[in-house]
Formats: sequence, structure tokens, C-alpha cells
Amino acid sequence: MLHCPYCGSIVKVEEKYCVSCGEVLPEDIHLRSHIKKKFNRYWIYPFVTFILILFLVILFDKFLENQTSKALKNYTLGEQQIEDGNYEAAEEYFLTALNQKPNFNQAETGLEFTKITVMINELIEKSNTELNQNNFQPALSLIKEAENLLNNFDGAATSTLVDKIVSQQDKVKIEQLKSLLTESPSIEELKVLLWEADAIKNNEADDITNNIRSQIVDFIFSKASEQLSKKQFNDALLIVEDGLKYAPQSEKLQSLKTTIEKEKVSFEITQEQRIQQAIDTALEEQELNETDAIEVVSVKLENDKQGNLVVKGEVKSVATIPISSVLIEYSLLMNDTEFLTNDIYVYPDTLYPNEKGNFEFTHYDIDQVEKDIEIVINRVTWYTNY
Repeated sequence: MLHCPYCGSIVKVEEKYCVSCGEVLPEDIHLRSHIKKKFNRYWIYPFVTFILILFLVILFDKFLENQTSKALKNYTLGEQQIEDGNYEAAEEYFLTALNQKPNFNQAETGLEFTKITVMINELIEKSNTELNQNNFQPALSLIKEAENLLNNFDGAATSTLVDKIVSQQDKVKIEQLKSLLTESPSIEELKVLLWEADAIKNNEADDITNNIRSQIVDFIFSKASEQLSKKQFNDALLIVEDGLKYAPQSEKLQSLKTTIEKEKVSFEITQEQRIQQAIDTALEEQELNETDAIEVVSVKLENDKQGNLVVKGEVKSVATIPISSVLIEYSLLMNDTEFLTNDIYVYPDTLYPNEKGNFEFTHYDIDQVEKDIEIVINRVTWYTNY
């Protein structure tokens, strides 16, 4: 509807003159009317569109929030299944969580972890199969492969897997050690095996470690005693000190080391004349008091696990003063014929009145059964401390 700008009367859109006042109507009156009509007709569309978009955004946000909540719930359930060891169920929960929230990094990690866990369990099973066939190196390689799969993971579940891997690794190493020990390894090989056994932390490995250490101590004691009997004090000390690297708490080796050091000092200070004098004095004292200073309680022969002949014995001091460096000289006979004579020192180095000492020597070059050999104690010498 239009109004005449001159008289205000209502005029029709198509009229060029005002009927009431006869004035020519301006041409722009029609343009203003057109703009007004368009404004009145279209202004509501942007508003409605804005409201609709806002509604959709809120609705979508609620949808995402709901999906995220469901994804978190499934992720938590997946974690619980991992802790219970149900990896297939855990994988299903993680997959569901990823479907509900595609960029869910934690669920992706959990899914990857379950797959890695299955692979690790398969590798452990394969390792067991190799172990049952005594294929130790392939078994250990499979365990190493399983260990490498966990490099990018940590946490409680990972710790459980690590414990499982370490347990399997220790199991393989123990069986490997047992196998190697049945092959009568050399002393140098025993030293290497000792470190390997000592690195395994369980009771069975401790027993193996103690067994290997005992063999090393016996070997070192025998070899050092041989050097000592030849007055090769430096060589004897080197042998004993090397043995103490592998058995630092060995009373047997510590006592022998003390004996060697004392003998070395005595030898360096007194030289041959003093040594001979000491030997003569000891012999005179033995002749005068042969049964009052040292009593041989027992002496026996036996074979160790490697078949070597072992001499073992026990003595007792019946003297009234401390004595030291007790030396036992014995002979081995077969069919009443002497074929070997040897000297061996008693440990501990110093014996107090009524105190007992022991001596032991392994003949690695004799593999005869002990019942075929006879041992005879030839003489016992010692030093008095006063």
C-alpha cells in the first residue's frame, strides 16, 4: 500500500498521479515500496537458519559427549580385562571404544598392547618348545624378541609381562647351565658360568651358583697349595687372589692366603738358613712331643662328582700354646706301593689348644676309585707362636 507524499492519500501502485490532489507521484516511491516489501518478506530466513544451526551444533555436541562417555567406559573395561589376563575380551572393548571415538589415542595404545601381549605369549610358548628340545640359544632369542616388543610400553600390566619374560629367560638359562655342567667344563669355563648363574635370582640358581663356586674354590686351593709347596709364593698368591674374585667369602681361600703370606715373609726374612733352622726346630719338637702337639683325628679318600680323587682330613691341637702353619705330608699307595707324596696345609692357619683344623686336596690327575688307593700320613709339622 502506497501513500501520496503530497496529500497523504492512498494511491495504487500502478498509478502515476494522485487521484486526490492530482500531483505526479515520484518514481522512487515505487522503489521504496519494493525494498520495504522484500525486507518484510526475507528478514526471517537468516534468523531461522541461525537457530537451526545452533540447534544442530548443540545436538551434535551432546552426541559426541555421549559417545566419548561410552568410549571411556569401554576403555576402562578393556583395561580391567588386561589386568585379568583376558586379552581377547580386552581387544573387543578397545575396538568398540575406537568405533565410538575414532581418535581415542589411549584406546589405540591399549589395542596395540593387547596384540603385542598375544604375540609375546606366543613367543614364550615357542621358547618352551625350543627348550624342551634343548635348543637353548633359539629359546633365548625368542625371549629377547619378546622383550623388544615391550620397549614402547610401561605400567602395571607391562610389569606383569616383564616378570613373565624374565621368569622364562631364567628358566632357559638354568637348564642351559645344568646342561653345560654335565660336560665337565674347564676352570675358566666355570668362572664364566659362575657369573651367569649368579645373575639369576632364584633358589635353584643359587644352588647352582654355590656348586660352581665350590668347584672353583677346590681347584684354586689345590693349585695354590701346589705352588706353595714349591715355595712359589707369588704364583700361589696370584692364584688365590684370582680365586677370591669368585669366592670372596671363602674361609678356605682366606686362610690359605694368610698361610702363603706368612710363609713368604718368613722365607724373605730368614732365607734358607732360617728356614732350615725352623724346619730342624720343628722336627726336633715333633720328635720330643710327637703326640702332644697335633692329633690326626681322621683322614679319608673320596671321589668328587667329576671323578677326581679328593683327600680330606681333620686334625686337633692338643698343645698348650697356639700353633700355626700346620703341614701334613701324606703318601698314596696302590697295592702297598707308594706312587705319590704330597704336602698340604691345614686351615685355619692358627690352631689354639683343643681347636680342630681341616685339610683337603683334590688330585685332578688321579681318577682312580678311592677304595683302590690307600693313604698314609708320613709326618706333621707346625710352627709355635711363642
